Amino acid sequence: MPENILMVYAPIVLTRAFGIGRPSFRYAERLTSHNWVLRIVSSFRKKLYEIVESGTKSIYAHVQTGEVFNLMANDLFKIENMYLRVIFPSIVGWLLYVLGTLALGIFSPITALIILLVLGIDALVLPLITLSIMGRRDAQQKQVEGRIYTNLTDAVLGLQDWILAGRTTELVNRQEADFNEMGQLQTKDDHFDWWRNWVGEVVIGLAALILIVFATVTFGHTHMGVNWIAAFGLVLFPITDALTSISDGFGELPRYADSIKRLNDMDEKSQAEANAQITQVNIPEKLNIDLQDVTFSYDGKKPVLKNLNLDIPRGQHLEILGQSGAGKSTLLKLILGDETPQSGSVTIGGTPVAALQDHRAELISVLDQQPYLFDTTVSNNLKLGNLHATDAQLWQVLEQVNLKDLVEQLPEKLDTPMTEAGKRFSGGEKQRFALARILLQDTPIVILDEPTVGLDPITELAVLQTIFKTLQDKTLIWVTHHLTGVELVDQVIFIEDAKVTLSGTPEHLMKTSKRFANLLAMDHGK
Repeated sequence: MPENILMVYAPIVLTRAFGIGRPSFRYAERLTSHNWVLRIVSSFRKKLYEIVESGTKSIYAHVQTGEVFNLMANDLFKIENMYLRVIFPSIVGWLLYVLGTLALGIFSPITALIILLVLGIDALVLPLITLSIMGRRDAQQKQVEGRIYTNLTDAVLGLQDWILAGRTTELVNRQEADFNEMGQLQTKDDHFDWWRNWVGEVVIGLAALILIVFATVTFGHTHMGVNWIAAFGLVLFPITDALTSISDGFGELPRYADSIKRLNDMDEKSQAEANAQITQVNIPEKLNIDLQDVTFSYDGKKPVLKNLNLDIPRGQHLEILGQSGAGKSTLLKLILGDETPQSGSVTIGGTPVAALQDHRAELISVLDQQPYLFDTTVSNNLKLGNLHATDAQLWQVLEQVNLKDLVEQLPEKLDTPMTEAGKRFSGGEKQRFALARILLQDTPIVILDEPTVGLDPITELAVLQTIFKTLQDKTLIWVTHHLTGVELVDQVIFIEDAKVTLSGTPEHLMKTSKRFANLLAMDHGK
């Protein structure tokens, strides 16, 4: 029988207090940590908005909407998780690891040193091993994931071709191979996690055994010996979750490294853009395009274009020829203002292209290899060229590009959905819809970036004839790799070895350049 009721009452009260206090303290800790993390992420979002806003009017601003969405929806979310699942658990685990061994040192420095070394396996060794192994596997998984996304996108967009070719089994096998590889990598991750957790539990058990032996030797001969043994044996188990969470967090750390790098790169890019802001001017009256002594290279490597001189009068139809990698697309980027030359100048009407970026949509339109048609109505797709276009204007441009009859036969005419990527239309029809969009945009300069790639010869020539007929009063800059339709242009240049090696009208080059004549004959199958 207890000598005093307090000897029973006090332990009962303390047991209840600690029982209620543990979840309460955990809730308070979670509430505080989440509040702090959300404040940090909120400041990151604000900084991201400022970064994007600061660079929106610079020709050096390469920030795309999709990139910003990815940063907001994916990277910032990962950084939030990094704080909650890596940083905070690691700090708490290491603090308990250090403070616990220091407290044990009050009773026995030797035992504290042994526990420090044993628990160090859970607190330090396993996290570092996890980081090393999971870092390599995470890189492999990213490569496989990228391949899966690419192949799936190609499969969806080209599904009809696979079906018509009777190769659906091959398509399924290719996709299954990628998914099986991803499954194997994830299985390896699961096996590693199991073994790591097993080793961690063994370490905790060994540490508990050491503490029980220590308590038995030190306090076993006292009348409270059983209590001391139980206390030292059980005190370790609440620390278990904190220690094992360190390894779990380090296993996820490689996933967050790319997000941090992208945010830092965005910040550095913003600083460069802010330093490169150029005063914008009004659209000049003369719209001739002039490139003087232009030299450009990527990342300081071998020049793609060197000392290039080119004058494109207003209304000229120019064809730019050259092999892949010769610099044709780079030349277009310089004219558009997407890139700036290391030396020389690019002007429109005597005004640097960099100073005309606010008016670029009014000056230049682009018809590229794969114009995108959105999963919305025909009308909405066309109005991307002019948001205020009337139905009468839409029908007018459709007639110009020989699509009026086709659209009139659609179930809902202009309100008919195009489906994702315009899959219901052929390649030639997609190009004509994109051309109609350009007609509505009504810019004085039109860039044609290999718009007929992938079309059969008959459709290709028909599309080219439609383009040059409807845009006959515009300045046309046409990049291509072969000579179909060359008779439609006023001037031809051939880029090779970073410079213009051939220049002249098609008729003149036919008479004076054996190489051009041979290329034309080869293109016509002669």
